[in-house]
Amino acid sequence: MKTLGLIGGIGPESTIDYYRLLINGYREKMGGTSPPVIINSVDLKRLLAWMNADEMSKVVDYLSAEIVRLHKAGADFGALASNTPHIVFTELQERSPLPLISIVEAACERVQELGLKTVALLGTRFTMRARFYPAVFEKAGIKLVVPLPEEQEYIHEKYMGELLNNKFLPETRERILQIADELKHRQGSEGVILGGTELPLLLRDEQHNGMPLLDTSNIHVDRLVRELLQ
Repeated sequence: MKTLGLIGGIGPESTIDYYRLLINGYREKMGGTSPPVIINSVDLKRLLAWMNADEMSKVVDYLSAEIVRLHKAGADFGALASNTPHIVFTELQERSPLPLISIVEAACERVQELGLKTVALLGTRFTMRARFYPAVFEKAGIKLVVPLPEEQEYIHEKYMGELLNNKFLPETRERILQIADELKHRQGSEGVILGGTELPLLLRDEQHNGMPLLDTSNIHVDRLVRELLQ
């Protein structure tokens, strides 16, 4: 039986959600048996400070050391329970003693299964402006679109100031869904990738105005459960 090593704490609320989803998904397949999971909760404040200062080498060093901890604790494979740190996923993968399962690749596989050709990406400023999502999706022939700069700033500020602090306000939900609508009208988005694992805690519906809202937490967990069962 494989053991999953999970880098959590980025942020805490989504890590709790990951754990619940993992337990429920595994139990459904295994008649009530719970999966072997080791969670290493890292320091979100430290990571955000490095990212804001564009000190990505420190992010890589820190997360690499925490993945090694999971390996020493007995994990057979690993994952990051958050979208934003996937900005350094390639570097982490190269240094990791464990195989790592990417949330971005799992999301791309789901979009392909749905047959979508143009999808919007919402998340932190780091996620929306970086290349780690487009690099994967372009290889699959899928067009990725993002909000306007001022819309990105709004989403990022609400993410950092509200969602990461367990605040999920109806007015924030309404505005973010308006941005999703504008991406549909402006750029032909057929679906929305909730590329921040706190976003599904705010946007709980599976679709909005005919666009599937793709919960990357759920998608990632489905992939992790499949790996646990192999």
